[in-house]
This record gives sequence, C-alpha cells and structure tokens, in this order.
Amino acid sequence: MSWINESIIYNIYPLGFCGAPKYNDHKTTYRLDKIYEWIDHLKKLNINAIVFNPVFESTSHGYDTIDYKKIDSRLGDNESFKKICDTLHKNGIRVLLDGVFNHVGREFFAFKDIQEKGPSSQYCSWFQNLNFNGHSPKGDPFWYEGWAGHYDLVKLNLQNQQVVDYLLDCVRFWIDEFDIDGLRLDAADVMDVNFFRQLRRLTADKKADFWMYGEMVGGDYNRIVQNEGLHSVTNYECYKGIYSSHNDRNYFEIAHSLQRQFAQGGIYKNIYTYNFVDNHDVNRVASNVNNQQHLKNIYTVLYCMPGVPSVYYGSEWALKGTRTHSSDTDLRPCLDIDSIPNPDNSLCEFLCRLGKVRLGLEALQYGDFENIVTKNEQYVFRRRTSAQTVYIALNLADNQSDIGFNTEGNFVLTDVLNDNEKFEANGYINLSIPAHSARILVPNDGNFKIEENTSCNIKTKSSKPQKTKAQKSDDNLKPLNVTPGKYRHFKGGEYEVVGIARHSETLEKLVIYKALYNTGELWVRPYDMFAEVIEFEGKKIHRFEPIN
Repeated sequence: MSWINESIIYNIYPLGFCGAPKYNDHKTTYRLDKIYEWIDHLKKLNINAIVFNPVFESTSHGYDTIDYKKIDSRLGDNESFKKICDTLHKNGIRVLLDGVFNHVGREFFAFKDIQEKGPSSQYCSWFQNLNFNGHSPKGDPFWYEGWAGHYDLVKLNLQNQQVVDYLLDCVRFWIDEFDIDGLRLDAADVMDVNFFRQLRRLTADKKADFWMYGEMVGGDYNRIVQNEGLHSVTNYECYKGIYSSHNDRNYFEIAHSLQRQFAQGGIYKNIYTYNFVDNHDVNRVASNVNNQQHLKNIYTVLYCMPGVPSVYYGSEWALKGTRTHSSDTDLRPCLDIDSIPNPDNSLCEFLCRLGKVRLGLEALQYGDFENIVTKNEQYVFRRRTSAQTVYIALNLADNQSDIGFNTEGNFVLTDVLNDNEKFEANGYINLSIPAHSARILVPNDGNFKIEENTSCNIKTKSSKPQKTKAQKSDDNLKPLNVTPGKYRHFKGGEYEVVGIARHSETLEKLVIYKALYNTGELWVRPYDMFAEVIEFEGKKIHRFEPIN
C-alpha cells in the first residue's frame, strides 16, 4: 500500500488539543475548527496524514463512547467535521480515526437499555460476562466486565455477530460521511481477531487503500496482522528502545530490536509498523530523554527505520509532559499555534528538514534493512531498494567521533540531512560525525541533492516577527485600530468583534470576538495580538483585516 509508505503521520488527541471540558455538557462547540490554523504548519513539517484520537460523542475522555455516529459535542458536529476532513484532503492530508470497539461508555444506548429493562433487554448479549447474579462496582443490579478493571468502560462481546454488524455499520458510515482513509484500533491486543478480518473485508470493499493499525503494547504483532487482519501495529518495542538506547548510551539496544524485527528473516519484516516516540498514553519523549541534545538523533532513527513515522502534536517543539495517576493533562494539552509554550524551534526546524528527506528518498520508504556498524555511542544502518541505497550514521557521544564502514563501491556519499555535504567513498569510508548528530548519506555520482524545506519557526506570545529583505518595503504598515465589526483572519476565517475589554487583574486590553462560521462561539485575544502586523509568505500583512 504505497500511500502509507510515503507518509509522515501527525497524531492529535482532539479533546486535549482543543481544551475541551473534562465532562461532556452536550453543548455543541466547534473547538476542532482550530485545526484550520494548523494546516500550514503541518505542511511545512511534510505531514500528509493525521490520526485523530477519539472524536465521537463520549462521556469524558473519548474512550467511553456514547454514540459512534455523532461527533463529540465538545469538538463540533458531523457537518463541521466533514468540512475539516474535506479541507485536509484538499491540502494533501489523509485522515485516520480512532476506532474504539473493545468497549463503550455507560451512557451507550444498549447499556442504558439494560439498566432500564434488566434481563428483558434485547442487548444483554452485547456485553462481556454480563449476569444478574450480583452487583457492579457502579451500583448496577447486575455484573459486567469492565475493560482492565475500569467499570466506566463496558467491554463489548465481539463474538456476538449483532455487535460486530453494528460496529461495521458505524465504520461504513464514517467512510461514507467523512471519507476517512484509515483507522487506529484501540486495545487491539485484547480483541477478537475475527472481528479484524470482517473489518478488513468491509473497508477494502469500500476503499481499496484503506489502512488500519492496532494498538498493541506487547505480544506477537503477527497475531493481529496475519490472515487478512489489520495492516499494522503500534511498535511499542522500538518506542522504548529508541529513547532508552540514547539514555543508556547504548545503540546496541535499538540495533537489536531493528535487527530482530526487520532484517532478513526478521519476525516483522512484512509489517509496515506504526512507529512513534510518544503518544497520549505515555510520557512525552522530551521528558523521557535524559539529554535534550539527543532528540534530533531520536527522531532521525524514527524517520529512517522501516515503517511509518508518527509525531505526537506539540512534540516537534520538544514539549514535555508526564503521565501521573491523577491526571493526563500534561500529555494532552490545549495548544494554540500562535503561542506554543517554550518551543524548541531548532527541533521543529530539524523535523521540517528530516521530513523532506524522508519523503524524498525511496529507500527510506520502501527499502530493506541491515545493521552495518553498531557501537555503544555510534551506529550505522542501511536502507536499500533496487534503485537506491541510504546509509544512516549516528553519533550520540559528547564529542565528534569517527566511524568507518564498507560502502560496496566507489562513489560520492551526499549527506542530504546536512546541506548536501559530499564525501568520497572508495569501497570504504571513515566518516566524522559531530557530537549528538547524524548523517543521512546517499551514494550517487555527485549530482544528487534534496533541497532544504522552508522555515517552520513558531513565535511565542512575547516574541516579535522578524524582518526579511522582502518585507522591509512594507515597514509603513501600521497595527489596526480595532473597533466592533467584521474581520477576516489571514488564514481565511471570518469573525465579528463584539467589543473591547480589560483584564480585571492585569488591565490588559482584550478583543472579544465571535466566529461567523458554524457557530457564534466567543473568543478572546490580546488587543495587541489581534491588531498586529505579521509576516506571511514574504509579505507584511494584518493578522485580521476589516471586512467592508
């Protein structure tokens, strides 16, 4: 399936990303429309697919589904999400959704029917280990299985064909209504694989290139992929190995996992795994890694190993976050593209460049894998197709280090990660690699190169736009005098300013305005930010322009 090989995925947990309230008040609020403001950033990162974690109506965190055919009220409605999917598709970005089919919430219609009707409910067989010989920890006059002991998550009986047919109908609806391109299957490691086979047949009939991967924290990945099951799995083995090999200054750890999985005879050689270094369930990689200087090498491994790389929203700026027993807020923050907290723009710039390399090299997308040299602090592996070879050389030491390896021929090695620097290879090369850095080397005749991508710096609230030569002629453009009326954001959204206010504690001047698309939701932005002149595509423009 070529499109997934040629993809870089961005993973968003929508309820956190949008700052939605913890519990659903069932008031439709179009928070997910903020994704429109992120599209340019995603394209600079060379992102061409998004995985949205749960978007359907739920009680709290999204995994306690109430209605599979209704977008969560805290995010918008079906029509607004349909427009989001359409806009992302027009920008070359595919959409994958989180299929939470192992369990539902206690407000799910079939479970509520049992609460109301007891043993006479037609849905008693829909749930795992339901019986009326006891009481549930939630006070119900019956017992049921809660997923992993969580009784707000009622485990479905996927051996009941009525349940399976219902879920398949929901997926059919998602494809017809939103034209989605794939699914993440939550808790796939504890689900009935026969369900995956039926799901595979349905989605293949609806959309030939539909792609599905399962969440699998451990065990044999082949179990849910073989025999026309899912296409792929979350690669938790390498998730841990990538960062811990840097923490322990021991590249042998990740080299062993990659060899075991993907080298000739590797146990997952035929699975194009979903690769990641953090997500909404685990600590962010910037919190897991002991030395922040290792982040660039960590992402280089992620982007160059077999499988599809995925970036968790915000981690491109090295945002930190850890999981605690009481809260996942740090892992799932609300982010505003105009005010990322303490961003590491150098890492973001690096991922822009790395993404360009990933999508520009056939061998990184389709090539086989082989370890070439492994040392504690240096590592070289090779990706190769019949048409192209790429060497990935990494150094995690605190000083510049040399590493030598056979190159199987006389040619030029172009380092496409670092300004297309060239090295002569005569069957063997001894290569110097700066501290905490990597080289991505393409053998060629000396004329190969990948152009640098454009900047993806994100300013903080307190930073000022920087001038370029092309913009100096526009220095006379002044900030707006903001008054009530209609305005258009520079990315297209239309709003109405309803008034100017003062912060009760700081006396900061604030603009109160409402969206004119889909809803009258009110927004607040500092007056100076609303009125300011910004730089966009080489020109100085107003962030908001009055509409006559």
